[in-house]
Amino acid sequence: MQKKSVVIYKSFCALVEGEESSKILVSWCVSRATSSGKKAVYASQKVRPRDIILLSEAPASSLENCLDFAENALKPESQVQNQIAEIHELLSSEDETASSFMPFSELVELIRGKIAADEVWGVYCALKSGFYFEEKIDSSDIECPKILFIPRSGEKIEELKNKAFEKEHAEEMRSAFITRLRQGKLDLPADGKYMQEVEAFALCKTDSCKILKDAGMKETIERAHEILLKTGIWDITKNPYPLRWGLSTKSAKLSLGRPPEEDRVKVGGISYAIDSEWSTDPDDAIGFDGEYLWVHIADPASTVLPDSPIDICARGRGATLYIPEGAARMLSEDCLEDYALGLKEISRALSFKIKLNENCEIEDCEILRTIVDVKRLSYKKADELKDSAELKPLFEIARKTAERRKKNGAVFIEMPEIHVVVEPGTKKVSMEEVVHYESGEVVRECMILAGEGAAKFAFKNNIPFPFISQEAPDIPAVLPEGLAGQYRLRRCMRKRNVGVTPSSHAALGLGMYSQVTSPLRRYGDLIGHEQLRAFIKNEPLIDKDTMLMRIAAGDAAARAARQAERNSNTHWTLVYLLQNPEWSGNAICLSKEQKQSVFLIEELGMETAITGVDCELNDRIAVKAEKIDLPALSVVFVKA
Repeated sequence: MQKKSVVIYKSFCALVEGEESSKILVSWCVSRATSSGKKAVYASQKVRPRDIILLSEAPASSLENCLDFAENALKPESQVQNQIAEIHELLSSEDETASSFMPFSELVELIRGKIAADEVWGVYCALKSGFYFEEKIDSSDIECPKILFIPRSGEKIEELKNKAFEKEHAEEMRSAFITRLRQGKLDLPADGKYMQEVEAFALCKTDSCKILKDAGMKETIERAHEILLKTGIWDITKNPYPLRWGLSTKSAKLSLGRPPEEDRVKVGGISYAIDSEWSTDPDDAIGFDGEYLWVHIADPASTVLPDSPIDICARGRGATLYIPEGAARMLSEDCLEDYALGLKEISRALSFKIKLNENCEIEDCEILRTIVDVKRLSYKKADELKDSAELKPLFEIARKTAERRKKNGAVFIEMPEIHVVVEPGTKKVSMEEVVHYESGEVVRECMILAGEGAAKFAFKNNIPFPFISQEAPDIPAVLPEGLAGQYRLRRCMRKRNVGVTPSSHAALGLGMYSQVTSPLRRYGDLIGHEQLRAFIKNEPLIDKDTMLMRIAAGDAAARAARQAERNSNTHWTLVYLLQNPEWSGNAICLSKEQKQSVFLIEELGMETAITGVDCELNDRIAVKAEKIDLPALSVVFVKA
């Protein structure tokens, strides 16, 4: 390189001052002189050839002349700016040149008619900071990198100009938006970029919303939700609650893979997976061989190891999220085929082989890895077959178990349930009454027996385990009849506790209890299975402190999922009322207070307070929805 050749060094215009062995001495201006009298600051440095990019081999007259030209070239409507626009139009008119990178030196010659050393830095700055050309550094020769430019498309130029305009007039444009927001007259989709902040706040992704504050509006997620509905950015079918609770509406993605080959006991006969007709994840089956009750549970823990990525993901979810739009599964969708029971000819299970006495008290519980022949039945079909040789013993075991628990103080609460259904395409909502079958109680009692058996097994073998307990409720001596009594009974129930120390579960009438029957959809059950498998395989167990931390994390996530489910069901129930403005239905009085009474809206499965109604407990009245506030999840019912 010649002395005074123009180069780029660390984004500065620099001149070559000389060469020493393999290094090049360059000088540049750190800061220019000012009109107030501050002097220019210069620096120099020996650098490697690869650290600089050559702009002009020819020598410049001075560094100051290079910088002066650049200052003028960067002014709007300067000669250089106009020349760049003209050359862009020329190059863009031909397909070949419009899509080809051009060396900087050639482009300078096109723009200026010649290459002048004092001008190259100014032309480079104008090209790099302008709208018309995109820069690329060709480093194929590491010792001599080269600058290339390609014409930008008209669409890209327009986009960049709009962004520059918005940046320059950001405050002015934002102020105009705030005015439109106050007036409820947004300019969509242009105002969408501002409303993203409101939407993020409404979904609890941020803790505050400056836009609402600047607009003089209440800074609450309900107000944000209301604005999003009024402006049409959201419609009434937008369900924000899973995201507000920090939950994904998609199933876990990490695949479990196929179950490992391992020694398993082949259980004779057929066991039955009894579930609702719409169930797609059967994770339990039951059978009786004349001596033992068999409770077979899906066995994903054969693959999911403690603290593995899949285990950590499941812990973060806590449970499968069931909302009217569908299920977001704790474990991946593809695991159902290999791990759910009854979907294939042969099912792999973790089985509880339970020996019962004549009162259906557990005498012994053995836990085995098994292969089971499972037949699926709906609750309705199972009820029809309840007197068959295969199912009759299971119904009898369930009856005796319920009697035994009732004698021990178990609480049985029966309230009507409604299943909220959302049509995927139209988002039309319908309400379906949940029919309770006797076989549903059979399954429930068998699952309780498995939970009791697992707890006793873990306690007997000193296994750190997720035990579930619940203090005895304080039930009044006299309860109202009917649903009002069931409502009062439910209000007496205490909060359940999860820990590693066994204690009584008064509501179930059991001395100790654990949940182990849904490892596909509850993390507490999954970690319980991990621990049981480790014990029966004589492998290291999760210690008590670690177990406590993991079940606490999983339980916290599961509580969030349950809250999101409750909020989502209420949301879609209100959507149903909005979609059916002429709706009216029956309400049953559950509780009478001084100023208002609590009613159950039968067709909606919703409990609500209604004022100004004179009636007795369990009386039915006709009601209609008078005021629906979707963002606040509230509805006011009045007598129809």
